[in-house]
Amino acid sequence: MNTDQSDETRVDELRVLGQTVRHPIDHVECFPAPAGCSIVRFRTDELASVCPVTQQPDISSVQIEYEPAESCIESKSLKLYLWGFRDRAVFAEALAAEIATEVMNSAAPKRVTVTLTQAPRGGITVETVSELSS
Repeated sequence: MNTDQSDETRVDELRVLGQTVRHPIDHVECFPAPAGCSIVRFRTDELASVCPVTQQPDISSVQIEYEPAESCIESKSLKLYLWGFRDRAVFAEALAAEIATEVMNSAAPKRVTVTLTQAPRGGITVETVSELSS
């Protein structure tokens, strides 16, 4: 990777990586995208939220795929960002859209696709996709 002074400054701005953080955060952190990085995928089966109607817990898996432009998302900050949904009342469709919007606003990728699959409740699995492009 060709690192210049502005890239070093941006890495110095990371506040979560290497620190003990014991709370959710509002936004993901980013670092300069290395040359040749064309697709980044994150996947977790541990996304928790709350149904806005019943207040029952919802457990989802999520895959975030994006095509970096100038920045990549730092994974620890993503984990802490997703942790913030644990006690939030939100429908699966809105959750996928909110995550895609956060990726787009923070990392400004060429495109992002968030696929969220909510574990079945009442025998129904919900899968929702949110796609954004610049």
